[in-house]
Amino acid sequence: MTEPDTPALRLQDCPNWIYLLQEFDSLYRYGSAGGSKEIRSHRKRVRDTLSSVIDRNPEMTFRTPAIKPVTAHLTRALDLGERNVLSGLSRALSRVSDQLTWEWGYETMPKVLERKYAYFEVLGPQGPVRSERLILGFVLFAPNTTYPQHSHKEIEESYISVAGAWSENDNAVYAPGSLILNRPEHEHRITTGDVDPCLLAYAWIGAEDRLAAPGMRLSYKRKARMTRT
Repeated sequence: MTEPDTPALRLQDCPNWIYLLQEFDSLYRYGSAGGSKEIRSHRKRVRDTLSSVIDRNPEMTFRTPAIKPVTAHLTRALDLGERNVLSGLSRALSRVSDQLTWEWGYETMPKVLERKYAYFEVLGPQGPVRSERLILGFVLFAPNTTYPQHSHKEIEESYISVAGAWSENDNAVYAPGSLILNRPEHEHRITTGDVDPCLLAYAWIGAEDRLAAPGMRLSYKRKARMTRT
């Protein structure tokens, strides 16, 4: 006699993941747009798409947990996050931290970033919560990191600071709670402080085929090697 198949877990069966998505919803529902119509519109697109995913109650698709060298800084980043305005998000993330699949996203990973950077999807084509038109996740940077110039083709992106101070294109220093919107094709470069790691929540909005295969590439130009004459 064979045992009946165990029903697949759905989102509503995994309360810790629901609570994490609810924290994302709060970020994009109640945070200020600073008077920007573009940011207000972006926030609405994120939360409307997220709400539709939660209502659909998708089947969960768990991947094998994986770490990268930079995840040695995660505990410190979560500790910092619990001291600021995004403490709820940091606590919710800590509840699922042993289930995360950290990755680099590049076919060829620059050596300079191997110990400095990694990300994981909470919701998206590769996330445990599947979605085709929205990606939500976190990216972690070690202290004293420069993430080189890059852009995202046909993908609208926002970062929200969870822990640590950072700068984009040397324009300003962003503290926890700050939101930065990057329009498609916008070239940007990220730098982090010298002492603490930096944890950012992010959202990507785009077409299904683009989010499924974003083709992440760094766009900085290598400096020409000096040759003797």
